[in-house]
Amino acid sequence: MTTLDQVYDAEEFRRLGHILIDQLADNLSRNINGDQKKVLDYLDPDDHYQFWQQAGTIDTERYFEEVMRKSIQLHHPKFMGHQVTPPAPLAALAAMQGALLNSGGAVYEMAAASSALEKVVIDRLKPYFGFLEGDGIITSGGTIANLTALICARNIKASENVWQEGQTEKYAFMVSEEAHYCIDRAVRIMGWGSGGIIKVPVDDRFTMKTELLSELYQKASKEGITVLGVVGSAPTTSTGIYDDLKEIGLFCKENNLWYHIDAAHGGPAAFSEKYKFLMDGCDMADSITVDAHKMMMVPSLTTMLFFKNAKDSYRTFAQQAQYLWSASDEEWYNYGKRTMECTKIMLSTRIYAMINAYGVSVFGDYVTQCYNMARTFAEMIIAEDGLDLAVYPDSNIVCFRVIKEDEKTSNDWNIMVRNNILRDGKFYIVQTKLNDQVYLRVSLMNPFTNGDDLRELLDTIKKIA
Repeated sequence: MTTLDQVYDAEEFRRLGHILIDQLADNLSRNINGDQKKVLDYLDPDDHYQFWQQAGTIDTERYFEEVMRKSIQLHHPKFMGHQVTPPAPLAALAAMQGALLNSGGAVYEMAAASSALEKVVIDRLKPYFGFLEGDGIITSGGTIANLTALICARNIKASENVWQEGQTEKYAFMVSEEAHYCIDRAVRIMGWGSGGIIKVPVDDRFTMKTELLSELYQKASKEGITVLGVVGSAPTTSTGIYDDLKEIGLFCKENNLWYHIDAAHGGPAAFSEKYKFLMDGCDMADSITVDAHKMMMVPSLTTMLFFKNAKDSYRTFAQQAQYLWSASDEEWYNYGKRTMECTKIMLSTRIYAMINAYGVSVFGDYVTQCYNMARTFAEMIIAEDGLDLAVYPDSNIVCFRVIKEDEKTSNDWNIMVRNNILRDGKFYIVQTKLNDQVYLRVSLMNPFTNGDDLRELLDTIKKIA
């Protein structure tokens, strides 16, 4: 048997696959049942590098174990860090199937099943955002989705044909100063520089001050900058607070501007009966970004980009590849016309597997559980002496801080607390800066996190003191 025969041996794949699934299932059980004591065994980057550098050739079964052991445990109830979901096992299996089939492509004939399911998923979910018509795509992450939407807005709203002839005018989008940094990155990629973003101040709840939109819009016009649209945040990344989507929509309608909502994290609130009010006004948008790998239990990176007008979905990339298609044809099934990727991996199957097995309502159940827990945690913080809650949460993101005698001491103290928690590994939380003050920040992504876990976190913070 040659090396290539070994590489593609079906029985060896079956054997290793069973081993890996058993390892992952045992790990999942340990995390959910509380037998896994730590969220992570933290190693400094250089030490981690040295481990793998010196590991040499190891048995594949042990390799699987080491990767799992040295990775952060998202399914652990004390994982409260970044906005990445603990994937549902079914969605992970669908992702694994897609990885082996590898039938991603720009054209339908290379990815028939996933291309058809992509349209099914978009059509099934778009009404939840008030898009009774329209269309959309599934792409690799919110950064690409937001960039795609803003390029589309430029192509439609700009007075010149930038895609074909280049750009001579100055353009900008208006966005909350608390918006995700990928929006700023997108306009810089588009060549607009720092002037391509007009940051709108936020109020004491970190919500965009929509009453300033008109003033900033007129100021930009006087400075020779053409504002093409406004980006609403649903929610902002640092605090998890939703902008007033309806007020932004009314302003955009009044001024004939493109309205994009970055709902990468909080868009799935639309599936929750209890929290769908947070997305009120999203039906006024021209485009909406929603990450399934944040609040829909689907592995990264899996992002939906919805367009209210189906034709807009084809206006971002207007290139012709003779060996693939005619640029003038609007063929929903050839996604290379509408996405940044010239080869798409099988993303739709992950979302559809969940819908098929559990129904759309499962996404709402997950959002409701996580958002409820954030409110529980906020009440616990409010009742605790020596702690300050930044803002009462809209979503499952909560920012709070230990209060000391002065601001610098408080900042240093909160950094120290977070670093101690990181290296201890029993919990995983992060930190952020709000108004130059350091806050501890949790994203309650695990539906099995409960009040006891949150109480233990607060007790751990006290113990560090």
